[in-house]
Amino acid sequence: MRFALIDFLGRLECTLGEIVGLGGKIEKKLEGIKGLGQITVRAEEVSSCKESATLHFNATKLDKKDFLGKSDPFLIFYKANEDTSWTAVHKTEVIKNTLNPTWRPFSIPLRTLCNGDYDRSIKVECYDWDSDGSSHDLIGIFTTNMNMLKKGQCPDNDYDCINPKKKAKKKGYKNSGQVHLLTCKIEQNPTFLDYVKGGTSLNFTVAIDFTASNGNPSQSTSLHYLNPYQPNQYSAAIQAVGEIIQDYDSDKQFPVLGFGAKLPDGSVSHEFPLTFNPQNPYCAGLQGILSAYYNALQKVQLYGPTNFSPVINHVARFAETNRDGSNYFVLLILTDGVITDLHNTIESIVKASNLPLSIIIVGVGNAEFDAMDVLDADDRRLCSNGKYAVRDIVQFVPFRDFLGGKFGSNMNISQAALAKEVLAEIPDQIIQYMKAHGVKPKPAKANVQLPGQQSNVPSQPPPSFQQSQGQPGYPQGQGQAMPQAGYPGQASFNGRPPQGSGPPGGPPYPGGQGGAPSGSAPPYPQGQGVPPGRPPPPQVGSQQSGAPPYPAQGQTGTQQSGAPPYPSQGQTGMPSAPPP
Repeated sequence: MRFALIDFLGRLECTLGEIVGLGGKIEKKLEGIKGLGQITVRAEEVSSCKESATLHFNATKLDKKDFLGKSDPFLIFYKANEDTSWTAVHKTEVIKNTLNPTWRPFSIPLRTLCNGDYDRSIKVECYDWDSDGSSHDLIGIFTTNMNMLKKGQCPDNDYDCINPKKKAKKKGYKNSGQVHLLTCKIEQNPTFLDYVKGGTSLNFTVAIDFTASNGNPSQSTSLHYLNPYQPNQYSAAIQAVGEIIQDYDSDKQFPVLGFGAKLPDGSVSHEFPLTFNPQNPYCAGLQGILSAYYNALQKVQLYGPTNFSPVINHVARFAETNRDGSNYFVLLILTDGVITDLHNTIESIVKASNLPLSIIIVGVGNAEFDAMDVLDADDRRLCSNGKYAVRDIVQFVPFRDFLGGKFGSNMNISQAALAKEVLAEIPDQIIQYMKAHGVKPKPAKANVQLPGQQSNVPSQPPPSFQQSQGQPGYPQGQGQAMPQAGYPGQASFNGRPPQGSGPPGGPPYPGGQGGAPSGSAPPYPQGQGVPPGRPPPPQVGSQQSGAPPYPAQGQTGTQQSGAPPYPSQGQTGMPSAPPP
C-alpha cells in the first residue's frame, strides 16, 4: 500500500481498559487534522478455538442490477457481536457481468467468523459492485451458522437472497436469487506454541558482514567500532534478536559465520566460522556469539564483496536434511550495504523457500537498502529463472528506523522494538511450512521448556569457562568439542565426517585434513592455535553479567567495565582500550 497517496482523516487513542470498562464498546469522534467522523471500537474475549473453515459458494439467478449489463456480484460475511451489532470479517472477489457467479474458495478462522460458537449467527450480504465504490447495490441477505454450514452441500445450505425493500413493496416476492454452499471443510489450525511444545527446536545461525564498507574498526566512524560505553549496531542487533530466539533453542549452541573478510592466510571468504574452527562453528549462548564477534574483528581484514548466497546455501544444506518438523532454521544476516551477488542470492532464496528456513536481514548504517526490499517480497513472490518462491521467507528491517525518533536514544528500547519487528513473521512462516508439508505437531512433551521458564542450560558460559585451541567460549581442556546442537544429524565434533564427504547436507568439511577446503573456512588445523604473528585470543576471566569476556589485568589490553578486549598499544587491529 502506498501511504503517500492516503489522506489522513483522524485518530483515536484509548486503552483496552477504557473499552472493557464501557461494556466492551467505545464510540468517539476522530481527532486530528480534519476531526471529521466517528469511530466505534468493540472488544470481545477471543475463544481458544483453533479451527478454520474453508468455504466455497456459488449463486444462481441473481437480480440484474446493471442497466447495460447483468450484475457484478460479491459477498460480504458478518460476525454477530455480543451487543447484537454486526462486524464485517470477509469479502469475496467480484465476479463481473454474471447472474450465476462461482466465487473462489476461502479459508477463515472460526474465531474470526463466529468466535468459535457454532450457534452464533453469520450474516451474508450479496452486492452488485459499482465502480465508484460508495454505492454498491444490495441484491439480497441471508443468515446461517456453523452448525448449518458444517453439513456441507445439501438443501439446508441453499439460501434465498432476500432484499428487504423489494420484499416490503412487492407482493408474491420470493427472492433475488439463491446462494449455494458447495463445500465446507473444517480443520484444526495448530499454533506456533503447539509445535514448540511438541519438541520443534529453532536453530539460530548468525552471519556477520566483514566487508570494508563498514569502515576501519579502529575508528569511531566504523560500524564495527567497539565503543566502550554502548554496543555498536552489530552487537545491538545480535543481542536484540538473540536474546529472544535463544529461548526457543534447547541447548543454546549457535553457529556464527562471517563473510566478506580477508583471513589471516590471505584468502577472502564469504562463509567462515567466527570460531576459526571449521569442525566446531558453535558458540555457547548469546555471550559466546558476542565473544566470537569481538575476537574475529582482531584477526581478519575487512574486505569484500558483499555476497549473501554462500551463507544462505550453508544453512539451507542443513535444513534440507531436516524436513520432518523437528527442527526449523533461522538465519540472521547483519549487513551494511548493497548486495553484490543479488541474482545468486535470489536464486538461493527461491530454492530455500521450500525448506524449514527463515531469513532475517538487519541493515546497519545509513546505506541504501533498495535491494533488500526486493528480497523481502511482501507484495509478490521472488522469481529466479522462471521458478517462483513457494513462500516468503525473508524479513528485512533497517536498524536506523529504530534509532532515535520515537524510540529516543535509549539503545535498550531500540533493541526491543527491533526484535519485535524482525521476529513478528517467524511464527507464521513456521506454521506455513508445517501446513504445506503436512507436518502435525507432536504431543506436548513434559520436558519442553517454553520461553520464560527457567532453563538448566546456561545462556552464556559460566565464569570458569576458558578459551583453548582458538575456540572462544568453550571449556578449557575438554577432550572433545561441544555437542552439535544447532545442526542436527551429527553426533559430536570430535568424530569427523568420512574422508571427502560430510553428513548429508552438511558443509564441505573434509575428514582427516587439517582444515577446510580453500574458500569455505580458514585452514586452521584441529588443535592448532591462532595463526603465527597474531595475538592470542583473550582469556575469559571473571565475567560480569551481559559483558563480553574481558582480558584480566596484565593480559592483552586493559580491563574496563563495558569495554571489549582491545590489543595493547602498537598492535594492529582494534585500538587499545581507553584508560580506566
